[in-house]
Amino acid sequence: MPIDPDPERSLALTYAPADRRAALSALLALDAALADVVRTTTQPAIGQIRLAWWREQLAKLDHAPPPAMPVLTALAETVLPHGVTGAALVKVVEGWEVLIEEDTLDRETLRRFGAERGGRLFALAAAILGGDVDRATMLGQGWALADLLHHVDDAATAQTAGTLAGEALATPLRRVARPLGLLALSARLDLARVAPGGPKRAARLAWFGLAGR
Repeated sequence: MPIDPDPERSLALTYAPADRRAALSALLALDAALADVVRTTTQPAIGQIRLAWWREQLAKLDHAPPPAMPVLTALAETVLPHGVTGAALVKVVEGWEVLIEEDTLDRETLRRFGAERGGRLFALAAAILGGDVDRATMLGQGWALADLLHHVDDAATAQTAGTLAGEALATPLRRVARPLGLLALSARLDLARVAPGGPKRAARLAWFGLAGR
């Protein structure tokens, strides 16, 4: 199943327990699919229809087999067996809906996006991987906002997103599942403008992967 080609996300997956790695991969693939909907939408009404389709299909996972679509099949086969429901997955869609439904991405709207996209995604992942769920939720908010600021054109919006991301990512990484901590650390390095692929960044990520700090 294709997932986000980001090498640091791929690295994070390697630190997931073998019997839970596919579940984390499926959650990240869902996030990537929803991101693609928003990225390729030019008319809000069409975007809402496309996201509504995802909401419907995710909700159906609780009582019906998935359609022949890799992301949904993977969620049904690898995520639901760990106790995560389709209804819980629907909540992740709400974060992406914020970007389509709201005319202005003010501070409160950005907080909602971070909480409903990243916070919920990381909370679901933590329920599967273990570790401190509350810390994972906060770090997920920062991870989502750090990602968003690279995709907005308005400088003021990007600055606010960066500020909020920094606040959430200040949450300690200790006691957080290693893959989620690594994703959060990657977002911290993005905010600090540490170049991707460079030796400093690679060394920092490798040390966290080994030591968890």
